Amino acid sequence: MADAKREIERKYESDESGLPDLTGVSGVAAVLDKGLTDLDAVYYDTADERLAAASLTLRRRTGGADAGWHLKFPVAPGVRDEIQAPLSDTVPEEIAALVRSRVRDHALVPLVRLRSARDVRHLVDGDGALLAEASVDTVTAERLTGKGGAAQWTEIEVELADGGDPALLDLVEKRLRKAGVRRSKSPSKLARALEQTGGRGPGGGRRAKPVTAGDHVLAYVREQREAILGHDPGVRRDVPDSVHQMRVATRRMRSTFRTFGAVLDHAVTDPVSAELKWLAGELGVGRDQEVLAERLTEVLDGLPPGLVSGPVYRRIGSWAAAGHRSARGHLVGILDSARYLALLDTLDTLLADPPLKDAAARKPEKVLAKAARKDFAKVSRLVSEALGLAPGEERDAAIHEARKKAKRTRYAGEAAIAALGGPARSLAKSMKSLTSLLGEHQDSVMARHTLRELSSVAHAAGESAFTYGLLYGREEARAASVEAELPGLWARIRSDMSL
Repeated sequence: MADAKREIERKYESDESGLPDLTGVSGVAAVLDKGLTDLDAVYYDTADERLAAASLTLRRRTGGADAGWHLKFPVAPGVRDEIQAPLSDTVPEEIAALVRSRVRDHALVPLVRLRSARDVRHLVDGDGALLAEASVDTVTAERLTGKGGAAQWTEIEVELADGGDPALLDLVEKRLRKAGVRRSKSPSKLARALEQTGGRGPGGGRRAKPVTAGDHVLAYVREQREAILGHDPGVRRDVPDSVHQMRVATRRMRSTFRTFGAVLDHAVTDPVSAELKWLAGELGVGRDQEVLAERLTEVLDGLPPGLVSGPVYRRIGSWAAAGHRSARGHLVGILDSARYLALLDTLDTLLADPPLKDAAARKPEKVLAKAARKDFAKVSRLVSEALGLAPGEERDAAIHEARKKAKRTRYAGEAAIAALGGPARSLAKSMKSLTSLLGEHQDSVMARHTLRELSSVAHAAGESAFTYGLLYGREEARAASVEAELPGLWARIRSDMSL
């Protein structure tokens, strides 16, 4: 099985003078010479460098204490999550799966070989505990594809120990700067190797600043496509919140297609929207159950012990765990499916050759604002209709519809922020407030439905149903509170509407 760790490091330019003296850096009691290590790493990618374009690195390395396969995901400048797997001749399946959304049907081939002579120092505290590792790496890079090419350089690398304080890196850098050492212009050895041996390097080129309405809409769609791809590995690894974030990205993209039909041709985007709806539905399997379990457990925690009658915690926990296990296996299968991978190919094709309509070439101020106002008008109508209904199932359904349209309007505001500024930002913010309130109401509706089911099961098992009834009553009160708050919030939103 693959292991994961967070890597926090900084790279610096170096010359033949080697590593400056780091003794005396605050918190560092000693600098220990750990000797020289030879490292040999082969980096893999597709022929068109899809992983490098996404700033991902996949390597097979021998030498050192962590020989094996390493896959690195960017988190922030100088911070990467590293997935490790044991040494083998071919890319391990658990590693290959994490890049499948990028690679798809393209082969992973050896791209660059890096051989490094690493002179290592350990920075330790007064108890001898490792704070950071500093090394001077003499690197030889060899291009393994095309016409080939080679490069050689020396760099200094400082990597924080697991669980270490990132502030130490600032103190070390201060000392390095005093010695005339400066940060490397390349974020990684692979980036530098690609740049110096004929590759394009991670990240690709910068895109032009959006100008037209079409530019702005496509920029937002591209952002959501990247979010889907970016969260795919997290979903496979069961990283907290990754399913939710990936699902939100599918909804944002689908809403963008629907809202900006004057920019992107519905004849092309409607079939894509249908596939995005399918994916969002699959991502939702088990997710809603998980959220409800957290909600019910939170309410239980607030009850006096005397009001918790029977094994309520255990039953809710078992219900949630069973749903999670079932949903996870199903979802991983979806991410490996031909249908999902075909959807990703379709999104690439759409962005490469977008189905732009005449309005796409116009100035964004009018086109995007008009679309957002149209969405807001639909929200206004639905909220008014919901407020005009008596409490009950019909009003619950109407509030849920208003929530869905408010989400769509929020995403329209987000897509227009770069073009419209303050008014679009205000719209997105107000719609977020509205969807949060209406979401609380919908969660209450779903919680009551679940409590009825759990109560029936508990009763059939001879358990007390008292606590389920108590929770049901509290959920009714929460929904009533939302309905009482809604008119005031809606009045404020209408008065602030400036788009």
